[in-house]
Amino acid sequence: MERKHTIRKVALAAALLTSVSFAPALAEDLVLYTSQPDADATATVDAFKAANPDIEVEIFRSGTSDLMTKLAAEFAAGSPQPDVLLIADAVSMETLKKDGHLMAYPEANVEGFEAAAYDADKTYFGSKLITTGIAYNTKAAEKPEHWSDLTGEAYKGLTIMPSPLYSGAAAYMLSAFVERDDLGWDYFEKLKANELVSVRGNGAVLKSVASGEKAYGILVDFMAMNAKKDGSPIEFVFPEEGVTAVTEPVAIMSTAKNADAAKKFVDFILSDDGQKLALTQGYLPAKPSVGRPDWLPEGTEITIMSVDVPKVVGEIGANKEKFSSMFGG
Repeated sequence: MERKHTIRKVALAAALLTSVSFAPALAEDLVLYTSQPDADATATVDAFKAANPDIEVEIFRSGTSDLMTKLAAEFAAGSPQPDVLLIADAVSMETLKKDGHLMAYPEANVEGFEAAAYDADKTYFGSKLITTGIAYNTKAAEKPEHWSDLTGEAYKGLTIMPSPLYSGAAAYMLSAFVERDDLGWDYFEKLKANELVSVRGNGAVLKSVASGEKAYGILVDFMAMNAKKDGSPIEFVFPEEGVTAVTEPVAIMSTAKNADAAKKFVDFILSDDGQKLALTQGYLPAKPSVGRPDWLPEGTEITIMSVDVPKVVGEIGANKEKFSSMFGG
């Protein structure tokens, strides 16, 4: 009797094993952490999934600084969640790279990209060029041309900027300005004296300037230009002394649970289709041959400030703390 039970159990196990081996493969799961605006993040993932229908994507979206804080907590707990990152700036990526959290992808196709757009060790890759300049409401009394204009009496109490504690682009701009002799911390002291207000993100700055609540704002280019295109009473200036630019890089985590799917995501971002998507979303693509957004007039000259990224990596934390003590968190 015992022998018959044993035979039945073996036969049942074999049947189950056979049914599993012939079951259809489950879709791959990819976890993406991104600082893209909600609509852009959704469009990016939808386009990626259209090209890779067998991959399901789970998104967590927040500002770059918030994401870095979340990742730090996950590292401390020994359970980092994302497979791939698409965040604002190279400084954040360099910080992760320095601590061994990024996976090199030497096979990534960077043909047509400027060398400055991606890490020489190919651990992260710029997806676009996002500059930070000055936006102003069309009803504003003054038309700024220089960063120093925002410290003038006519701008007192009328200027707003995103907090570097939340915005990666703002944190990058802060650290770049601090290193310049013509700006430095003295510039931010003057902004504080001129009653500049710091808010959570670029979206809040855009809303404030477009509504007329504030006349002037330190803002990323594409938000201002696309809002103008959609009818908002807003103009944008690339100050003559230069602007900072972040590249919204993409990178694979060294702890990625699905590295193959993460590589496919990087491949998509760097592909002509991925770069054209960035263009249709209103950005300057990192691959120049793809084209330029229609909001950027032909002949427009943009001076990009030179930034010592490795130096910024070592100082950005202290810079954020000092900014917070000046303007609040």
